[in-house]
Parts: sequence; C-alpha cells; structure tokens
Amino acid sequence: MIRQVTFVLAMFVFGCLASPTYAQAPMIQTQVPGYYRLQLGQFEITALHDGPTAMDAQLLSNIDAAEIKRLAARMFAAYPAMQGTVNAYLVNTGTHLVLVDAGATKAFNPNLGNLLENMQAAGYTPAQVDTILLTHLHPDHIGALTDADGKAVFVNAQVFTAKRESDYWLGKDNAQAAPANRQPMFKAAEAVATPYLSSGQWQTFSKETALVPGIKPVAAYGHTPGHTAYEIESEGQTLFIWGDVVHVHAVQFANPGAAIAFDVDQTMAVETRRNIMHKVATDKVLVAGMHLPFPGIGHVRMDEPEQYSWVPVEFQPYAQNK
Repeated sequence: MIRQVTFVLAMFVFGCLASPTYAQAPMIQTQVPGYYRLQLGQFEITALHDGPTAMDAQLLSNIDAAEIKRLAARMFAAYPAMQGTVNAYLVNTGTHLVLVDAGATKAFNPNLGNLLENMQAAGYTPAQVDTILLTHLHPDHIGALTDADGKAVFVNAQVFTAKRESDYWLGKDNAQAAPANRQPMFKAAEAVATPYLSSGQWQTFSKETALVPGIKPVAAYGHTPGHTAYEIESEGQTLFIWGDVVHVHAVQFANPGAAIAFDVDQTMAVETRRNIMHKVATDKVLVAGMHLPFPGIGHVRMDEPEQYSWVPVEFQPYAQNK
C-alpha cells in the first residue's frame, strides 16, 4: 500500500514537471501610452506620439529604386512601404507650456490622431497650453487644433506660424492655382485656421526672434514655403526641432539628396536638409523630428561628407536627466 501511494505521488509530481505551463492571464494586446520625457536645462520636453504611418518608396525622387531598397534593407526597414511616424513636442519652460505641432486626425489616417490622448496620459490638457508653434500647415501637423465640429481645441493658446507659410496656405489665389492633389491641403489649413483667426489667436512672424523666452524660430524653407524649425535653449543645452527635414529616416540620412513628393520646392528642401544636417552634426546638438522613429529625439552623426546616421536618444529614468 505504501509503495502504491509512493508510486502515485511520484507519477503526479512527474506529470506536473512534464506538463507545459500556460499563462492564466489574457494577452493585453495594447501598447503603452505614446509619450517620452526628458529634461533640457530648466525645461521639460515631452515627446507625443500621434501615431504610426508608412512612406512608400515611390514618394522618393533623386534616387533610384535599387538604392532605396538597399538602404531600407540596411536599416531593416519594411519595403516598399517604409516605417514612419508623426510626432509632436510639448515644452514646459516653467512659465509657458508650448506645443510644437499638433499631429493629424483619424480622418486623415486611421492610425493617426492620438495626440490628445497621449497628451492626457502625459499629464497635460489642451487648456493648459498657452503657445502653439507650427512648423508648417500640412494636415499631419495641425490636425488636433480643431475638433470634429471645427471648433478650437486649444482655447487658451496663441498659435504661431511663419507669415509666408500662413500667406501661402490661406491665400485664395494660391489655393485656386494649386494642382488637384494639393487642394485638400489648402482646405485643411483654412478649416483649422478659421476659428483661431476669428478669436485673434492666430499669429504670424517674419523674423528669427524668440516667440517665448528660450524658443526661437529658424527658417527651414523648401518642404513648404514657410517651413520653420525651432531652436530651444535652456542653461546652455539645445534641442533643435526640425519639423519635416526628414521623412524617411532609412534613406534620407544616408542620402540627403533624396527628395519626397510632399516637398513644395524639392530643390530648396534638399539644400535645407544638407545644410541643417551638417550644422547639427558639427555642433552635436540634440535634434527632434516629426517623422523620425518615436520619440524622434537623438543626434545626427556625420559618417562621410554628405552622408549621415541617426543616433536615437537612449531611454533612461527622468530623474537622471536633471
């Protein structure tokens, strides 16, 4: 009897050890909120993820298809629809809460339009934002400014854009003369600007002077007529938010001469990209970009003349950035 009991127990233990173990909890199947925070001098920078997108190889020009495919493979990027993203940035200076760009809408792309949700997850609300700085007026940079009814979302914010950018996209003659495939962009810019123009919150600038202490615009024309970067400086530390200088990171760092169909002036956009990449690589300043892999913050390394690499920021606890 004792032997039988011992045998049964032994077989039970063996069965427990031999049987596979299954997780009892269901899979969550969601990602963490899309925000990332770092300290820049006395400023707090919060990257906000509006959502993922894709850039098709056919959008690129000044580069042959074989080279695009080679560069995509080199970076383990999908091909021909290479990975992309849409980012925006909150800058808390201590006296101002500044939003740089405002993402897209789900109507523009169902994967996008998550900026407000991620802003809330990051601990902020639209009502707290007092300044909005726009790099340009393409729909994926202004989407969250208005709600589905066309009303202003950021009711307490002054919205700044370059005068030449505002004049171009809100000019009736420009809209009428534009090709059919760009007509929706003019309509989107007008729809977003209208409530802020009506309330007196829409502001334009023509000079590279500080819009709030520590933040000044830098002309980066070409992608659009008034495309603007923003230089943020606190206690000798600099973050250069360059907007849409790069759309396809797998290709355009290694080959800055590659243009994209979204550029209004491709020749100027390529020249601007080359100049900015050379400067930020030489100065070793921190860079942020709206279409760089989230959080879109890092450095540009010069590998050879006219050839660069993207070095993304490393994740670390926020306290260590102080």
